[in-house]
Amino acid sequence: MTDIESEQNQIVILLHGLARSARSMRKLEKALQQVGYQTRNIDYPSRKFPIANLSQQVISEALRGIPPSMTIHFVTHSLGSILVRHYLASQPIHNLGRVVMLGPPNQGSQIADWLQPYTLYHRFFGPVAAQLGTDPQSPLKQLGSAKFEVGIIAGYRAVNLLCAPFLPKPNDGQVTVASTRLEGMHDHLCLPVSHAFMMNRPMVIRQVLCFLKQGHFDHNGNHC
Repeated sequence: MTDIESEQNQIVILLHGLARSARSMRKLEKALQQVGYQTRNIDYPSRKFPIANLSQQVISEALRGIPPSMTIHFVTHSLGSILVRHYLASQPIHNLGRVVMLGPPNQGSQIADWLQPYTLYHRFFGPVAAQLGTDPQSPLKQLGSAKFEVGIIAGYRAVNLLCAPFLPKPNDGQVTVASTRLEGMHDHLCLPVSHAFMMNRPMVIRQVLCFLKQGHFDHNGNHC
C-alpha cells in the first residue's frame, strides 16, 4: 500500500457517530477519494436500534458486493467504532485492512452514566443510550481486545462547556482520552480537537491517511 495505483483496489467504509449522519464524514470521504481510495460513506439510524442490531444490519449492508480481492478499511467516529468492534468480535472479515477510530468511547462514556436516570436522554438517543455507560456489564465492556489492526485518535480540546468541566482531563468534551484506549490497539494519538467535529479537521484527516497507508500515525511530538 505505497501508491495511488494500489489504493485503487482498496475501499474505505466510513461510519458516523450517534445522532449524526453520513454528511458529517463527507469531508473526510473526499480526502480519501482524492488519494485513490474507493469509499462507502454509510448513513444509518443510530438512534433506532441497540448496538447489536445496528452492527449486524449496518456493516453487513456496507460489505455487500465488495469482492474478496479488495482490501476493506474502516474509518469510524464515536459510536461507529463500537459497531465495528461488535461486528468483528464474532464475524471476521478476511480481507480486512486497517481501522481508524476517531473519539471512540471504547471504555464507556461517563456522560452516559450521568444521564441514565433521565427519560429525555433515552427518548432522544434511543436504545443505544442505555448501552454506552462504563458499567462492567455494559455491552462495550464485553467486546474484548482488538484482534485487528487499529489506530485510535483521541481529542483533548473541549468546547462542550456543559460536560467537559466535569469529565476527567484530558477529554474532547464528550469522551475522555482514557476511554478511547483499547487493548490490542496498534497506535494511539492525541490531537487538540473536540469530539463533534474532529473528523473535519485537516490534522485528523492527515493522520487518518497516514495510518491507512503505513499502519501508524505521524506523532510529531503529539502525545498525552
